[in-house]
Amino acid sequence: MYSILLTKRALKDLDKIDANSRIRIAERLKELTTDPFVSSKKLTSSIIGTYRFRIGDFRVIFDIDDDKIVILRIGHRKYIYK
Repeated sequence: MYSILLTKRALKDLDKIDANSRIRIAERLKELTTDPFVSSKKLTSSIIGTYRFRIGDFRVIFDIDDDKIVILRIGHRKYIYK
């Protein structure tokens, strides 16, 4: 089982998101701890992170370090890759 760590930037991103979406994101993050590779995709360019997964119109960018999932960014799909 993996543990989740959020960076300061990811926490700031999460504060900007509305409450309903935050709840959906939190539920999906809990699911991610069992097997992060099921619903995630590897990014082609690792400039902002290694993996991403989708929650509606939002994307979560993360890296995996041993048994830790490090959440780097959380944002709307329109703006997250810029």
